[in-house]
Amino acid sequence: METLNTKDTAARLRRAITRLNRRLRQSSLGGISPAQASMLSSIDTLNNPSLGDLAIAEQMKPPSVTRLAQSMQEAGLIVCTPDLIDRRCTRVQLSTLGKKEVAAIRKRKTEFLEQKLLSLSDTDQRKAEDLADFLERLMEES
Repeated sequence: METLNTKDTAARLRRAITRLNRRLRQSSLGGISPAQASMLSSIDTLNNPSLGDLAIAEQMKPPSVTRLAQSMQEAGLIVCTPDLIDRRCTRVQLSTLGKKEVAAIRKRKTEFLEQKLLSLSDTDQRKAEDLADFLERLMEES
């Protein structure tokens, strides 16, 4: 009986997921930068975060987040407002345009994957469905 090598499997999964994520990003950006797309997603997930929250989520230095947020506000993607309790803190929300951009990015990513799946045999499509189930279980919070 062959012994499973979890270290090699983990490395293969990491490489495949990283490559897939890169391809999804490349296929979905439209007219915005990868940093802007990432920050839009974080703002959507965190729901009215502070610039400090975004710096942590994006693993960026606060001045870099501030500059990026300013450019995104100028582009109409986000709205920055002072915190109601601590006026030194700035809160960030998606604008209507920002919400549309997040939805468009997600749609383009899904369409990219759907096209890849449609090129597969029925058997491989079922394997992909099983893999999606497996990855969802793998990433469930314990």
